[in-house]
Amino acid sequence: MNDAKIRLYVDAPLGQGQTVPLNRDQAHYLFGVMRQAVGGAVLLFNGRDGEWRADITQAGKRSGELACVAQTKPLQMPPDLWLMFAPIKKARTDFIVEKAAEMGAARILPVMTEFTNAGRIQRDRLQAHAVEAAEQCGGTYVPEVTEAQKLGRLLDGWDPVRRILFCDEALAGDAPDLPTETGPWAILIGPEGGFSDAERKRLRGLDFAHPIALGPRILRADTAAVAAMTVWQRTLGDWG
Repeated sequence: MNDAKIRLYVDAPLGQGQTVPLNRDQAHYLFGVMRQAVGGAVLLFNGRDGEWRADITQAGKRSGELACVAQTKPLQMPPDLWLMFAPIKKARTDFIVEKAAEMGAARILPVMTEFTNAGRIQRDRLQAHAVEAAEQCGGTYVPEVTEAQKLGRLLDGWDPVRRILFCDEALAGDAPDLPTETGPWAILIGPEGGFSDAERKRLRGLDFAHPIALGPRILRADTAAVAAMTVWQRTLGDWG
């Protein structure tokens, strides 16, 4: 019987009998915050080997060790969907990353557009939010959060095999025109100020970009990200 309730992401191989060392932060969380002790059980995943039940074999203030006992889930890869979004206020950017990880994004790409009004982002902090979201939602895969890059430069090197679902606030009120093509996709969400005329013209001129409305109202960027992922997952993803 699996009595483990705590899930922890680790950057170590997982397998039958494999020992897993804990770093200082993980040891503090398990033994200081969650009050776990030797003999307790934890669920581990690393994004490669599925989820494993592990027993605590060593517990200290600054370190610890676990031993893998049995696999509880195989690796479950998300659909081949990327989320591109223009960073906004700190808490709302965190929200977008967390929900993207929960909802099955395979990669998360912050992009700087002409009207992006957020400053420099901390990729490591956003990656930590993606890890925490995967730990809490039962996922076995953690999407990579990339460094922020300019939208124009990203499009310059874009592989047209991956289609872009371009969420255009200028289409608000139009009937939704949902794509039907399967394969690699990316969702693009603009900043609070919307896309510039030049950006919209370029995106509309790309054969692999599919403009779409997200209902009769203009949504906030964080709401639009969740709405677009829901539409895509229900139509082309693994929710059907």
